[in-house]
Amino acid sequence: MRNKKYRNLLILLVLLAALYYLIPLIFPVDMPGFMTDKRIRLGLDLQGGMQIMLEVDYDELPDAEKEDAVKSAVEIVRNRIDQFGVAEPSIQRVGSNRIMVQLPGLEEFDRARELIGRTALLEFKLVATDEQIQETIDRLNEYLLENHHNYTFLEEFIEEPADDFDFLEDQEDDEYVENADLFTRIITAAGMPMMVSHDNLPIFQQLLEDEDFQRAVPSGLMVALEREDREDPRAHRGVFVLLERTEVTGSMLESASVSIGGGTDLQAPNRPYVSLRFSREGARTFETVTGQNIQRRLAIVLDGMVYTAPTIQDRIRGGEARITGNFTLEETQDLVIVLRAGNLPAPVEIIEERTVGATLGADSVRSGFMAALFGLAIVVLFIIFYYKVPGLITFFALAVNMGIVLAALTYLGAALTMPGIAGLILTIGMAVDANVLIFERIKEELKTGKTVRTAVDAGFSRALVTILDANITTLITAVVLYQFGTGPIRGFAVTLSLGIIASMFTALLMVKAIFEAVITNKNRTHLSI
Repeated sequence: MRNKKYRNLLILLVLLAALYYLIPLIFPVDMPGFMTDKRIRLGLDLQGGMQIMLEVDYDELPDAEKEDAVKSAVEIVRNRIDQFGVAEPSIQRVGSNRIMVQLPGLEEFDRARELIGRTALLEFKLVATDEQIQETIDRLNEYLLENHHNYTFLEEFIEEPADDFDFLEDQEDDEYVENADLFTRIITAAGMPMMVSHDNLPIFQQLLEDEDFQRAVPSGLMVALEREDREDPRAHRGVFVLLERTEVTGSMLESASVSIGGGTDLQAPNRPYVSLRFSREGARTFETVTGQNIQRRLAIVLDGMVYTAPTIQDRIRGGEARITGNFTLEETQDLVIVLRAGNLPAPVEIIEERTVGATLGADSVRSGFMAALFGLAIVVLFIIFYYKVPGLITFFALAVNMGIVLAALTYLGAALTMPGIAGLILTIGMAVDANVLIFERIKEELKTGKTVRTAVDAGFSRALVTILDANITTLITAVVLYQFGTGPIRGFAVTLSLGIIASMFTALLMVKAIFEAVITNKNRTHLSI
C-alpha cells in the first residue's frame, strides 16, 4: 500500500511539473510572474535562419598548437555570436578543424557572415613619409613597366605606341615612355592622397595579392587599402603606404566600446566611433609612439584594411584612442564585438552556407504537426477499436506522453527540429508498443481462467522485462547518436530519448495506476480487451 502511495505521488508530481511548462506553450499570452518564462525553441529548419560551416586553416601552425587553435576559434566565434544578439545559437565543433554555426531566426545574413569570419587583427602603423611614398610609387611604376606582360588584367591600361615609327628601337622607347606611369594610372591620382576608383578596385586588389608585386615595394614599407564606405560602396578608396613595422597591436587592448561624438567633436561630430582603452603596457607603448611621431599620421589597420589615419597632434597619455570614420551605428557595434572577442588564432574560411526562410520554416512546422497529428489519430482509432476500454486508457497515456516530452524540451532548452518531430512520431509508436505488450499478456492470463485483478497484475509484471529490454536498448542507441552525431541527428536523439523515458513512465506507472483505479478496484468478473 505504501509503494502505491509513493507511486501515485510521483505521478502527480510529474504531471504538475509537465503542466507548469506546458501552460505557456498552450496559452501564449502574458503569464503571471510565478510562471516560467521558458518557451520551446524551434530549430533552424523550423524557425528559419542561417547555418554556416567554418574551417580553421591551421596548416601553417605547429602540430602542438593546432588543437588549441580550433578550441580558441570556437570560443571566439561563440563570444561574437553572443554579443551579436542571436537567441539560442548553436556553435559546435565538427571533426578536427571545422565549426558549425546555426543561427535560428536570423535575418541579417550578410552582417553575420562578415562578423563570424573576420580575423580581427588590429594594428597601429605609421604612415610613410612623402619621400617614402614617392619612392614606392616610382618603384611600382618601374616594376609594372618591366613586368606588365605577366598581368593580363592590365591590358586596358597599356598604351600602344604610335604608328609613326618604323624602327623597332624607336617603338620600344615609345612604349617605355607611354607606360612609365602604369601604377599611377591605376590609382587614378598622382598627387596626395592616393585614391583608387571603384572600377579599378578589382585590378588593384589582384596586384596586392600578388607576391612578386609585394616584393617590388621598398623594404620596410607596405601598400594598404582603405576600408569600404558602406554608405557609398562605389566611392573612391584611399591607398596608403605604411611602415611595415607594427607600433601597437590589438593584444595590448583592454576594452572597446561604442561612443557618439558631440556636436563640437571635430573627429566624429554626432557620429558613432569606437573608443579604445589599452592595458598598462599598451598605454606606455602608445604614449611613446605618439610622443616620438608628432605631426605624423598613425593608421589604424584592421585585417589589413586602413580604417582611419589621423595626424598625431600631441603625446597621447592615459592609454585611450578612438577609431573614427564614416561609420553607421551598426558597423561600429560590429567592430566593437570583434575587438572585444579577440583575434582568431588562425584564418577561418566559410566552406558551406545554408539559409532557411521563415516561410519555409513555418511550412515545415505545419507539415510536421499534421504528420504527428495524423499518425496519432490512426494509432488511437486502431487501439480503441481493438482493445476497447484499455484502448481509451492508452489514448490518455499517449496524450500525457507527448505533454511530458514537450515539457521536458521546454525545461532543457532543447531546440525542436524536423528530425526531432520524427523522433516524437516514433515515440508514439513505441509508447503504443509497450501498452500492446501489456494488453496481450493480460489477454493470455484471462484465457487461463484467472480473475481480472490477477490477470492485470500478471500482465504488467510479465511484460515488464520485455518492455525494459526493448526500450533500454533503443535508449542506448539514442545516447550513441547524441554523442557522435551533429545537428539534426542530435535533435532526433534528444526527442527519442525523452520519448522513451516518458513512454516507460506512462506505460508502467500511470497506465497501471489507472487500471487499478478504474478496473481492478471493482469486483469485475469480465474485462473486454
